[in-house]
Amino acid sequence: MQPPRALFVPFPLGRPLGVPGDAEFQLDVLRASLAMLATATESTIEDYPIEAPEAGPEVWACPLNLAVPTDDTLTGRLMAEVARLRPWATETRRQRGRTTFGLSGAAADQVDEVAAALALVAETGDIDTNPVVDTAAATGWAHDMPFLLRHLADDLRSFYHEAIASQPGETPPNHDALNEWIFGQTVFGEVLITIGDHLTAAESHSPFAPLIRGLMIPEGHYRDVASFKGIAGGYES
Repeated sequence: MQPPRALFVPFPLGRPLGVPGDAEFQLDVLRASLAMLATATESTIEDYPIEAPEAGPEVWACPLNLAVPTDDTLTGRLMAEVARLRPWATETRRQRGRTTFGLSGAAADQVDEVAAALALVAETGDIDTNPVVDTAAATGWAHDMPFLLRHLADDLRSFYHEAIASQPGETPPNHDALNEWIFGQTVFGEVLITIGDHLTAAESHSPFAPLIRGLMIPEGHYRDVASFKGIAGGYES
């Protein structure tokens, strides 16, 4: 890029001013940067001489801005969230040269169709009929309902994991952190919980409903009951 002057800071990627919340340290970095306006007479790269103080145990947090979209329907909010994640997931696929997306029968570029199908089920409560979200280009699902739900959820979860894999920073999330993010901060998690409610309501006439719910929603993330509650040999609390 050859800027006329630059300050190189020995901090983790994504933290150009050092530790979050340390205002005095951050101001010192800014002062060192602005001082180069007076001292640098030619193209210069200077090293900032101080390591950032320790921030304590690293806690992963999603760096992506998942702001509330203007369309406040469940489908609209999920599709907007997927759109914001798509560039990150695309980058991970480019780096890896592969994707684990597609268990539902959807092609690698049919993330929108998978998301729309899950949102449709969440909004209608129909867990018996294969969702059709685009009659002009109907997706050839590889499974029938309600088992298709598990594979739709796995596909979209793979997409979200691929998006997070391209996040800046040095601390990748573990399995628990990913689940906490999905079920605590995303519309996708809201959609899965809503579908879980429909499956719970269908237990009397659909013996596989509790099993599908347990496969879609990890233990500890479905309200205050066990994900597999209701199946033979399953948990009761």
